[in-house]
Amino acid sequence: MVRGILGKKIGMTQIFDDDGKVVPVTIVQAGPCVVVQRKNIERDGYEAVQLGLVEATPRRHAPKPVVGHFSEAGIPPTRVLGEVPVDTEDESKPGDAVLTDIFEVEDQVHVSGRSKGRGFQGVIKRHGHSGGRASHGSMFHRAPGSIGQSAWPSRVFPGTKMPGQTGNAKATVKNARIVKIDADRNLLFVKGGVPGARNSYVRIIKAS
Repeated sequence: MVRGILGKKIGMTQIFDDDGKVVPVTIVQAGPCVVVQRKNIERDGYEAVQLGLVEATPRRHAPKPVVGHFSEAGIPPTRVLGEVPVDTEDESKPGDAVLTDIFEVEDQVHVSGRSKGRGFQGVIKRHGHSGGRASHGSMFHRAPGSIGQSAWPSRVFPGTKMPGQTGNAKATVKNARIVKIDADRNLLFVKGGVPGARNSYVRIIKAS
């Protein structure tokens, strides 16, 4: 059985559960996906399938190697490709469809995507430093403070928390819960937030 799917983050909203409580959810357009390539232990060293996300607007321009890769599966090229694990006994083959029916309500999933880019930020926003006193004359409000020793070893150690690029990196929310499934529209309602901005692509994998 295929254990994951590719999708697009639509946005956040809230729904009511059976007890009348408000539940914040992220809506993900999960699929439809198509199997492009089947990978196995004998040839590749692991079990997985490569999925292509089928979208309303097809990909019109693709390099010849990409076109050849998709032509082996007998499907047109897609913009988004991604691998998801499968069970050892899975018999998926190129051209098979992967839909939201692989999930059930209350399933726990890992959702991966690229976090929102925040640009160049200081240590307070990037690492959560408390900063200095806010009083007049302090001269130490949002500065990083000491970053090393003076005489020895006379260098800054790798990994020191300093200002720099924030966000725009791979992020994963683990053990999120599926609250609702709309199979007719290929929608998954995942409790809480997931990485990325609206219309960004995510990968959803069942938690083992």
